[in-house]
Amino acid sequence: MADVKRDSAIAEVDKQDVPVADEWELFSTPAPLINMASRGLMRLAERRLKPFGASAGQLPVFYLLRDGGAMTQRDLARLARIEQPSMAQTLARMERDGLIRRASDPRDGRSSLISLTKKALAKAPALRGALHAGRAELVEGFSEAEIAMLCDLLRRLNRNLDRGVAKEIAE
Repeated sequence: MADVKRDSAIAEVDKQDVPVADEWELFSTPAPLINMASRGLMRLAERRLKPFGASAGQLPVFYLLRDGGAMTQRDLARLARIEQPSMAQTLARMERDGLIRRASDPRDGRSSLISLTKKALAKAPALRGALHAGRAELVEGFSEAEIAMLCDLLRRLNRNLDRGVAKEIAE
């Protein structure tokens, strides 16, 4: 079955007027460039957070619970825009490391409310500092106007992606 799909995909590319090499040009279209930048940011964040016993995948949890509040795993996953299984793995690691605690949700006995422990809340300023230290390198050579424009463009891109995902889910 996989061979049939592969052959079908190859046949589809062969029908197109655009040469195959142009379809795979990694440095002239937004998606591959954004993907490369994202992976680079994650590698850098991992290196900076590791000395503090944290990982880049935990950042959304630290951010969303930074005020000492509590949320369900489902809400954390939705707000962080990641899949439930990925959030479950992240939370399991954080629980193992003493960074989160779970309490029964009084509104729904089947759910738990997740909050950061004192240990995690104490780490948060150091994590922010480690990430902030890299911001200057990230935007080196950019003017303030370019940084603002980049942020605006990325917000628009994320809104488009959110709409696209919502549309696919609805279909």
